[in-house]
Amino acid sequence: MARVSQGDPLTSVLLQPGAKFADDGYGLITGTCVFKVNQTASIGGTINRGSACPITAYNYCTTHKYSVSLDNLGMATYTVDYVGIYPAKGTLTDPQITGSQGLTSENITAHPNFFQLYSAGGFTGSPIAGVGSGTISAPVYAQKSVAGGNEYEGNNGARFQTASGDKFLGFKVPQYKGFYGKTNYLAPTSSINGHFYTSSSTTINNLRAAVGKTSGSGTFATSYDLLPTYLGTSFTNGTKNQLLLAQVSFEDYGNLYKMQYEIRYNREGYEPEVYAVS
Repeated sequence: MARVSQGDPLTSVLLQPGAKFADDGYGLITGTCVFKVNQTASIGGTINRGSACPITAYNYCTTHKYSVSLDNLGMATYTVDYVGIYPAKGTLTDPQITGSQGLTSENITAHPNFFQLYSAGGFTGSPIAGVGSGTISAPVYAQKSVAGGNEYEGNNGARFQTASGDKFLGFKVPQYKGFYGKTNYLAPTSSINGHFYTSSSTTINNLRAAVGKTSGSGTFATSYDLLPTYLGTSFTNGTKNQLLLAQVSFEDYGNLYKMQYEIRYNREGYEPEVYAVS
């Protein structure tokens, strides 16, 4: 039996009732619209990737992807996913972050309390190796005779090649059981991972160029703050920045880009001679 068609032939794409939109709480808007059209009709550019949403209140959202189903009545049903950034946020959503705090093995000579008392870190008593009878800039360690020559001893059995330090030879006195033979210690380390969405490709490229560089404020090569204010707004230790942009990755969604990043925090700060400032 031949099909009997009545009503609108739907030769043009027709938006169906029941569109849905959601805000992720950080400024990313996602939505779904359903369209119907005759299978023989051209949909034109209505739902191509990057096309604006036809609903006026959400016309800042653009097509990300779509699916289509074909029925026996000659109709095609398109389900279209849209993404956009809430206009009040500008070109970037707020960052969403996760963080971890742990310990990592570091050489004992890198300990902030190795040569001088690091009271700011909560240490009391004496520095680990000390400076002998000298100063931090000019240490003087006591001479100790050993087989094959002389060594020079600081606190806790720390031995050096010369009276002025020069080279640390290790902890060589069994009397100091907590130090004897030790070469490393567990240092605190922080890693912060986050992501945001942006409509600006310039932001993506600026952050790519900032990998391996430091910041004292949470911004890297842009005015955009990658950390929420509850973590603080200043990250410096003297003249050293404490934040390092360790990694970035990105992918595109319609006319938006998702930027993922990792920031390392070092309480001692990163040496500006080694790590450039962003």
